[in-house]
Amino acid sequence: MPDPARSMNASHEAGPVLPVVPEDVHGARRVVLFGPPGSGKTTAAGALGRRSGLPVLRLAPGPQDTKIPYTGLLELALALPALPAALELAAALDETTGRSGSPDEAGRELRLRRLTAALLREAPPMTLVVDNAQWLDPASAAVLGWALRLAQDLPVIAAERTWRPGAADHWCGEDACAVRIPPLAAPQIAALLSPYRLAPHEVTRIHARSGGNPALALALADVSRPFPDQDGVSQSALPPTARRLVGEWLDEVPAQVQQLLTLAALDDRPDLELLGRLAGPAAEALLAQAEAAGLLDAEQPDGTVRFTASAIGTELATRLPGHARRLLHASLAGSSRDSVRRDRHTVLAADADDPRSALRAARAAVRARQRGDHALAAELSLLAAQRTPHDDGDLLAERALTAVRDAAHYGDLPRGRIAARLVLDQDTTPDQRVDALVALIDASGQHLHSADELFAAALRAATGRPDLTARLLIRQSIWANVNEGELHRACDLAGRATALAETAGDTTTTAMALTMQARLQRVLGHPDAGTTLSRALSLPRAASIPVNGTPQHLAARHALFDDQPDKARTALHPLLVEAEQAGDAEATVDILRSLAESELRAGRCARALEHAHRAQALTDRTALSAAPACYTSALVEGTARRTDLALVHARRGVDTARQEDNKVFLSRNLFALGHLLLATGRPKEALEALEEVRDLEELQQVRDPSVLRWHPELAETFVALGRLDQAQSLLGDTRRTATDLGRATVLPSLERSQALLDAARGHYDTAARRLTEAADGLRHLPLERGRTLLALSHTERRGRRRASARAAARSAADLFTAHQAHPWARTAAHTLGRLEDAPTDHNARPRLTPAEQRCAELAAAGASNRDIATTLTVSVKTVEATLTRVYRKLGLHSRFQLAHTVTPAHE
Repeated sequence: MPDPARSMNASHEAGPVLPVVPEDVHGARRVVLFGPPGSGKTTAAGALGRRSGLPVLRLAPGPQDTKIPYTGLLELALALPALPAALELAAALDETTGRSGSPDEAGRELRLRRLTAALLREAPPMTLVVDNAQWLDPASAAVLGWALRLAQDLPVIAAERTWRPGAADHWCGEDACAVRIPPLAAPQIAALLSPYRLAPHEVTRIHARSGGNPALALALADVSRPFPDQDGVSQSALPPTARRLVGEWLDEVPAQVQQLLTLAALDDRPDLELLGRLAGPAAEALLAQAEAAGLLDAEQPDGTVRFTASAIGTELATRLPGHARRLLHASLAGSSRDSVRRDRHTVLAADADDPRSALRAARAAVRARQRGDHALAAELSLLAAQRTPHDDGDLLAERALTAVRDAAHYGDLPRGRIAARLVLDQDTTPDQRVDALVALIDASGQHLHSADELFAAALRAATGRPDLTARLLIRQSIWANVNEGELHRACDLAGRATALAETAGDTTTTAMALTMQARLQRVLGHPDAGTTLSRALSLPRAASIPVNGTPQHLAARHALFDDQPDKARTALHPLLVEAEQAGDAEATVDILRSLAESELRAGRCARALEHAHRAQALTDRTALSAAPACYTSALVEGTARRTDLALVHARRGVDTARQEDNKVFLSRNLFALGHLLLATGRPKEALEALEEVRDLEELQQVRDPSVLRWHPELAETFVALGRLDQAQSLLGDTRRTATDLGRATVLPSLERSQALLDAARGHYDTAARRLTEAADGLRHLPLERGRTLLALSHTERRGRRRASARAAARSAADLFTAHQAHPWARTAAHTLGRLEDAPTDHNARPRLTPAEQRCAELAAAGASNRDIATTLTVSVKTVEATLTRVYRKLGLHSRFQLAHTVTPAHE
């Protein structure tokens, strides 16, 4: 029996999401599929059975069958009623009824084995599938196992819950192939839940709660998100279907294991050491049983244990009566070595109306915040607010506001809403009410629903207070920019906020408003953007401004737009420290993203990858929108490591931004997607993405071409597809705008695209001169210089100057390799290899026939096969065959490569 078990990869095609069995399993005669309830064993067994090409005979014992001897054999006999051996076996089973323990029992057992073996021999070709095999009664399993040893050619698939390979030989054969059904990955859960039309963050939440268990995910899909209550657990239990499923899963382990798992569920970060102190020497064996059942993962690098599905912990905690839960928290408090977590358990063990527990929770929240444990700080600060006596309104409001801010910093929207409601339900001041609503808006991010109502409530609370109104106008400006795509309106709102804040003498809000105004002015190409930002930078720095909303961060972003990555990096590092110390997850992600893009621009790919990975990881473990981190991950991965992973990030970012109606990061992720598709030789697909970027930017009236540099990418795509006039028009318009705005940093990439256009028109000398000059001006941006040298190599090759082409390709390859831009290094190395392998004598080059040459020239110019056939008066099939010969002779694989190798025809 193979051990450990192979994992079964899961994927989906059009239609339902189905597990897919590994290729080597298809040749196995005996397969055991195992996994927890709801994991898809039945579906996988059915799919594997159908793929055998034989009729499937399915047995499905139930829980009531396991204690009745020979029930499984009777089901087998009744499933094949036309066979004489089946009738004889059924009659023999009838004779055994009520005769257990008789002197002739061994003889009857031997007769049943003989008859079962005869039935399997007599049965027509088939695949035997035994579903829910954990309920196959032991007597039937023993007989069937013996008979199957004599029927080695019979395919058998068993599906059961917690059997582990290596524990004992399986009844279906000692050489059975054991396959663990793995959980579905996040994209597969998204596909499974697509009929529910859930927002991406809801799908992410369900994936975490279900652990990728498809049945559990479906049970959770139409249930609103539960919020924590005063006892630190879900205020509502799982929905009935999910409770039943998790209950069945938990019933796979003894009560002692469930008791230990309950203790783990009540701790926010259970580890092996804590559970060992609670359970003593038995802990290891108990945890092993939980792992065997797929309930727990105890192999975390930091020594913690994690439920495979967070819904397991929810069920364990919520099904406890309140008194019992408090007793267990008291036990955990006595065993915890961590002072903050000990205080958490002490608070949860106390009565909810004990004011001393509120003070303890507030103090513990401060310590959690100071050490950077911001998720715990958010929970503790909410507990402190909830346990503060309602007759102490000022203290309650203060603690509730702290809880909202902690939740906002960590992106914990549910706790933010609860804490905000505590403020709004009290007789609080306008400042406090606006503070709560603003923090709630900040915590909501892209998940804010009913924005108009929320803003209206906040503006009513701010009536007569220009300083408070200014703060709200800033949030409305952000909303208008990101979600409505109305940049001019957003800029006007930021300007109004600036005027109101200055009137009120509120320098903090003035700085925030000016920063937002400068951000929008830059995008819109307003000449005062720099002056506005300078005004913001001249004001005193306030600790209450989120780090990613400071003028210092915007100045770093503008330095990046101006191709000054080192200046940006120098400004960003201290901001990252501030964001991390503040525990602001969104600000930390934004600073990490800016650092990743700065390092990438400077050619430091390894550092860029590190920052991008940290931003993505922090995003994925909080409630933040995935769109911003996906954009940065796509750019960095595609340049530094793997384009396939980069495309996954870009597509996830596009999907997320569409569902969240985030127009800013829809443009960015579409740009990343188009850039990657173009770089991997798929210009038609790139065109669709990049033209949508253009449409979005035109709709929003974005003018500055230095912020998102899609223009040269789209122009290059036009060239690759033979749309030369469109490329020229785009390049001319963009060059004029860049010149008018003083954005000289945009010009080298435009020159690269212009050179490719020149080369497509046969002007190789002009193209080479442009590219050489552009490369010389990009020495401070090594990756851009490498791309330009690679374009120069292609151009020189098309101009039949192979020595120059090799030199340019070698320089590009050296640059990309030195800066660890691995995908680009592979592309350059491939280009160089083709140049070095090709004959240096032009006369020795593979010759094309006149017909092949003419066909290749038309294809290189962007003509379709049908257009070429019409021009040459031949059939489309003749064109296809001719181009196949051309590709073979020239060692090409696509029209994109052909366009860089053959001089296009000019009509």
